[in-house]
Amino acid sequence: MLGTRESATLTRPVRLATGRPVPRVSIVIPAYREAENIVPALDRIFEGVLLPAEVLVVVDSPDDPTVPAVEAYRQYEPRLRWLHNTYGRGPANAIRFGISAASAKVAVVTMADGCDDPQQIDDLVRLVERGVAVAAASRYMPGGAQVGGPLFKGLLSSLAGRSLRIFARIGTRDATNSFKAYSTEFVRLVGIESRAGFEIGIELTAKARRARLPVAEIPTIWLDRREGVSNFRLAKWIPKYLRWYLFAFGRRLTLSALADRAHPDDEKE
Repeated sequence: MLGTRESATLTRPVRLATGRPVPRVSIVIPAYREAENIVPALDRIFEGVLLPAEVLVVVDSPDDPTVPAVEAYRQYEPRLRWLHNTYGRGPANAIRFGISAASAKVAVVTMADGCDDPQQIDDLVRLVERGVAVAAASRYMPGGAQVGGPLFKGLLSSLAGRSLRIFARIGTRDATNSFKAYSTEFVRLVGIESRAGFEIGIELTAKARRARLPVAEIPTIWLDRREGVSNFRLAKWIPKYLRWYLFAFGRRLTLSALADRAHPDDEKE
């Protein structure tokens, strides 16, 4: 069961037929036209992550220009593969698809633009292995920072994160950050309802809070992208973030109740 001592106990790594260890972390990277950014982002991930890992770059179309760059990288990095998201277009569906395909017990979501610090992935994974449902990389705790990016977006994100921690006791000052590690068991139990943007981070954190499962955080320094244009659409996605912000304040829910919300048709089958 999620959160028990047994679920956090580590065993000797099992090895695949290739001799490589079974991954302890599946790193999910939603990507849309990130050919300029994906190679340096992958360089930093494979340099910074020391745990056995698989890296899943998820695109909406096989014609995405990110794919040739990933294919070329795969020639010398067998831990990498790209996936064609068939759940529907957009980052939320790409993240959903990537987590559903994850083979590890821990999934980390990080961005293709290189804004996140991959050296923190190992620490995030170990927090989940110790029993937390969600481990957040926090820009708004001591030692964390956001460098660059739209000022208004940063102010809203900071206000939402800090108020959720104080008033909803959600366990992190940065509920809106997409850079998080999740127990894949937890995600598959409660489901993902988001279908639009990057609000999955706050959705799953809010669900962990409603289930009274532990959430932990470590500080991170977020750096704005150097190439390309962000796919984040603030005006379009604010209502979706607000939905999960308010959801975090509700009464305790069981995991089965949360699963029923995400999979309402299952009861009819």
